[in-house]
Amino acid sequence: MFGSILAALTAPLFTALGTSVSGAEAFGFVTGALCVWLVARQHIANWPIGIANNVFFVVLFAGSGLYADAGLQIVYIALAGYGWWQWVYGTGRRVELPVTRTTRVEWCWLAGCGLAGTAGLWLLLSRLTDSTVPVGDAVTTVLSLLATYGQSRKRWESWLFWIAADLVYIPLYAYKQLWLTALLYVLFLALCLFGLRGWLADLHRAGATRPRPAPDPTDAGRAGGPTVRAASARPVTAGAAGAEPAVGPAEPEQP
Repeated sequence: MFGSILAALTAPLFTALGTSVSGAEAFGFVTGALCVWLVARQHIANWPIGIANNVFFVVLFAGSGLYADAGLQIVYIALAGYGWWQWVYGTGRRVELPVTRTTRVEWCWLAGCGLAGTAGLWLLLSRLTDSTVPVGDAVTTVLSLLATYGQSRKRWESWLFWIAADLVYIPLYAYKQLWLTALLYVLFLALCLFGLRGWLADLHRAGATRPRPAPDPTDAGRAGGPTVRAASARPVTAGAAGAEPAVGPAEPEQP
């Protein structure tokens, strides 16, 4: 049964721009475009749709000699499970995870992992596989992993990694004559710009609505001003039996 499904996905489905398009590439196009649009809309359904997209792309890339990209889809599936959980339970309770910025510490280890990962993957692909594009395959794989991490944490800067990856993916897939997939990544690029703008707007809204800290009542004293005794907050009813006399206006303490 698995063999028949694989054969159906790899068989030519139609011809576009003089090149046959397989079922895996066609279904990858549809699920990929839908997934990125859902991410830009911050809709949680992007995760299961994205997993389906990864399955189709495993078949497509393995058959095209893009081994790092094929392996990357397996990692994507694992990261999708993590991201799905983060979006639902990442705040410690079942509320929507807010858009945030990448911290300085995260930038440091992302840069280190990115450089080391690109170099290591390039050596692996150039020495152990017959990949014809080891550098491009390594760069796009690492950028995509960094972007997926940021997406799972709802970091605004994850869109910058996706945009950088797409700018390399488009000519890479065109070189491999995967024209429909190259077109898909042009669409991805446009959707990434849409997502970048939307997440940035949410980030600004969150900053505008964040409550300001209450003023410290001792600030006036530190500044050299008089410290004022606070009047009793308990209401006093005039004429009530046993009532204390009304407290007049607070007077500043004498130095």
